[in-house]
This record gives sequence, structure tokens and C-alpha cells, in this order.
Amino acid sequence: MRSLLYGKGTAGIRGVQVVTAGPEDDVLLALARLSMDASVRASEDVGGVSPVQLRALTALRQKGEVNLAQLAEDIGITVSTASRLVDRLVGADWVHRGPSASNRRELSLTLTDTGKRLLRRYDRRRVALLRECLDQVPAERRDAVVAALAELTRAAHG
Repeated sequence: MRSLLYGKGTAGIRGVQVVTAGPEDDVLLALARLSMDASVRASEDVGGVSPVQLRALTALRQKGEVNLAQLAEDIGITVSTASRLVDRLVGADWVHRGPSASNRRELSLTLTDTGKRLLRRYDRRRVALLRECLDQVPAERRDAVVAALAELTRAAHG
């Protein structure tokens, strides 16, 4: 995987130079680019699934079963946009849309087995891409890097 650090005190984002406050900001921006790069490359490798489609599929995996309004809220889009998105996800056989067991007026959305397999392939590919980077860290420092990243993740999720 190519290097993501551009230069001291700046971070390039799509050709725009952004002045940062210092080395910590540079590292945080590089980490964000690394994660985004792995996600984009993995989505291309599993068939070009869009970021919004992946957000919806991931939300369904986390929730198990939701209605259209809940999905729209979870991924930050309008209900009408979510409806069109779900049409595409159902058409790809990644999502099942059926009557809700708890409310006859609502439709229930769940992942299909095909959708679950897609997300597993996507996750495996992202991990493989990130592992390529981690493998560049000297072996004696990898545990410390993983521990620091785990601590950052815990802080982000409260």
C-alpha cells in the first residue's frame, strides 16, 4: 500500500493542501486516509459496491432488522432516498424486504445470505489491505501499534 504521509505540516486531500496544527494531526489524517483507501479498494474488489450501499448493508448487519425510516435515520439519508437505495439492494439480492412481524403497516428489511457473504468478503479484503500496512511495522512494535489503535477505537465508541 502506498505511503499516505505527504509532507510535514500539510495533508493533501484530493489535491487541496490543508495546514495542520502539527504531527498528531498529520498522523490522524494519514490514518483516516489509510482507512478510507482500504475501504474504497475493498469495495472495488468485491464488485464496486458504493459507500452508501455498504453503509446500509452494515447498518442492517448491526441492527438485524429495521424498517425503512430506521435505516434512513441510521445512515443519514431521507426516507425517499433510502427507498430507492433499498430497491437497488433488493434487486442485487443483498436485502430482503418483507412484512414486519410487529406492525402490518411497515416493511421489514434484513440482510439476505448473499448480502451477509458480500459483507464478509468486504471485511476480509479491508483487513487484508490494512494488514499489509501493519506488516510493514517492525515485528517488535506491532503489538504496541495494535494496542494503541484499540485504545483509539475504544475512545471513539465511548
